[in-house]
Amino acid sequence: MDDDTVTLTWTEYEDLVDARDHAIAMRDVANGAPTLTDAELDDFLNAKTPLAFWRRRAGLTQVALAAKVGISQPFLAQLEAGVRRGNVEQLLKLARTFGIRVEDLIEQG
Repeated sequence: MDDDTVTLTWTEYEDLVDARDHAIAMRDVANGAPTLTDAELDDFLNAKTPLAFWRRRAGLTQVALAAKVGISQPFLAQLEAGVRRGNVEQLLKLARTFGIRVEDLIEQG
């Protein structure tokens, strides 16, 4: 075994991962990411796309949101289904409507 080798228990490893995830979450909050309740987090994770979650959270219909940002309802439905991707201008309008960052509309990983 090298002098640089560190052995961790599974619990210690999980604690390090949790600490990393917490640090990332705190950085995101400090940078303006919205915070979600546990119930909202469950809804977010179960949504087809982040856009679908944010629209429902805002209490808007597809028709109302599409009109608000200047796109058609069928196009919005395709965005929500993950079939199409909006351009930067459209995503910015959507994000501003919800008071979130554009990054919050983009699926991670």
